[in-house]
Amino acid sequence: MDEQEAAASFLREFVLEFPAPLDEVRPLPVKPLSRRVSPEELQGESLELGQRLLVARGAPPVLSALLCQAAVSQLLQNDLSPFHCPQEAEANQEEQEVVLLQSETVQRLFLNKLISVALAWHQNFPKPHHNPSQLRLCSVHAIKNTRRKMEDKHVALAEFNQLFGIQDGVERAYYAVFDGHGGVDAAIYAATHLHIALSKQESLQSDAAAAFKAAFHHMDNMFRSKAKRERLRSGSTGVSVLIQGQELTVAWLGDSQAILVRKGEVVTLMDPHKPEREDEKQRIEDLGGCITFMGCWRVNGTYAVSRAIGDFDQKPYVSGDADSSTIQLFGDEDYVLLACDGFFDTVKHSAVPDLVLKAIQQPGDPEVGRDTVPEPSGQRVAQELVAYAKAAGSSDNITVMVVFLRPLEQLLVQGYTTGTVPATQDSTSQDASQH
Repeated sequence: MDEQEAAASFLREFVLEFPAPLDEVRPLPVKPLSRRVSPEELQGESLELGQRLLVARGAPPVLSALLCQAAVSQLLQNDLSPFHCPQEAEANQEEQEVVLLQSETVQRLFLNKLISVALAWHQNFPKPHHNPSQLRLCSVHAIKNTRRKMEDKHVALAEFNQLFGIQDGVERAYYAVFDGHGGVDAAIYAATHLHIALSKQESLQSDAAAAFKAAFHHMDNMFRSKAKRERLRSGSTGVSVLIQGQELTVAWLGDSQAILVRKGEVVTLMDPHKPEREDEKQRIEDLGGCITFMGCWRVNGTYAVSRAIGDFDQKPYVSGDADSSTIQLFGDEDYVLLACDGFFDTVKHSAVPDLVLKAIQQPGDPEVGRDTVPEPSGQRVAQELVAYAKAAGSSDNITVMVVFLRPLEQLLVQGYTTGTVPATQDSTSQDASQH
């Protein structure tokens, strides 16, 4: 079944479940993230809600993005004043100036617009939309491990352009891993809003690294407002990748990391923010803070990361300023791997290529010679990497995402030609530019 047939089949099933808009007494089929939402947060929360609804029902990813984009565009054209929350009498003057919307009622309107678009497309399906030209395999796995709660979140969005209605002819795909601490609120917020903020940056096409920095800063300020009105104290590290045309841009806060593997060789894209890093230690001390060792190095005896989303009780010592770098892609890159510190604390960069090669080999095959390459399978790669990190001693939440940049068959042929993927020393790319 091709993409067009799959989309038509999904719409047939969807309109059977939702033949008409939701009435006011019917419970919402998905629960909104928040009880109250600011107008600036509405787009992100609506897109998250719509994609959650559609993905749970097996919607093709491109169709899901297009439906959500069409519905949210209609929503944002509405007069939203009927959905304003009444001002609370005990709120101080500054808080009274913040307009908030009643999330359940405004999201009911969004879902009804989504249903209306689906009904219209079912009756008269639009012309085939431009699909991503490079359908990259993305393998993701995440576990709570021995921790009491799961505080990681991740985003894999190959349909970046479709979700935001961008039609400039430049292919884009977005991937991110967020590692929360002190609660999951900051990680959820970043997973919901960072790519929204990124899509709105004027410098996105000309300078993706600058766009990423601005997006992180803007999203962190948005979360500050939410944290203040809802008394939230959590934080999150984050690493995000945007593949835009023939460029790969990575941006990060804290110790979640991304690495690139090219021809079996590890290419270091970034230097994680840790309190013991000499420039981070100097920055914190210049601000009047301190770095102390309490089982690990901590900022002012509290957080074990020196930069993060949230953690407003320790800003500016725990900085909200992201770093970012861009690297040119030449077509010989194998994959990019994103993971939280629960993975990298027990797995060295240099071990990754061999682990990935072993994971994509067909299990149970007889001895494979150089002239016999098994049928590759990439879906379990992240699961195997997570299992390895856990067996190596990680007790933290673990999230691993592997985005393959070329066919798995080529990686296997490369691996068997060389005997194995070499366990190289981590090398900093000469063509990565720090911004």
